[in-house]
Amino acid sequence: MDQVLLVIGDAAEVTDTLYPYFRVQEEGCRCVVAGPEKRTYHLVMHDRHPDWDITVESPGYRFAADIAFRDIRPEEYVGLIISGGRAPEYLRYDADLMRVTRHFFTENKPVACVCHGIEIIAAADVIRDRKITTVAKCRFDAEFSGATYEDSPVVVDGNLVCARTFWDNAPWMQAYIGMLNEYRSGR
Repeated sequence: MDQVLLVIGDAAEVTDTLYPYFRVQEEGCRCVVAGPEKRTYHLVMHDRHPDWDITVESPGYRFAADIAFRDIRPEEYVGLIISGGRAPEYLRYDADLMRVTRHFFTENKPVACVCHGIEIIAAADVIRDRKITTVAKCRFDAEFSGATYEDSPVVVDGNLVCARTFWDNAPWMQAYIGMLNEYRSGR
């Protein structure tokens, strides 16, 4: 069974995480959840309130990682999904996650990234000269890393499928699943 890697950590966004987790399984892939350690993480829910300038964060589900970043053999996976939420703010400092992320771009395997997930691929220096989208408050991270920002629900550039937030999950996963299935059939 083909395996897809899903990156999480504490404060990963619930919908950014669970929607793709179940969606790739519907395609017959095993979704392997990866975190800094093999343990249970705390997901969060983000919501906009009219009297707040930023999103409000509330506790969400707890979700277990199947594997620690250091134990990942990226050649065993056909795709990578990078969840959003605040987790990428600290995950981007993990050298093993950077190694894994770069592998998917070097090997031109399908990568899906949503919201703050852009901070991981920006830190891995794999978005230079690419067109991307992300939540508007992460636009700077993308442009500072040499990407061109587009405010669209989904942007596809090469092996990368980006979305702004979980509100774009349906078109994001539709584009990613198409790319993933094409990659799987072409191997």
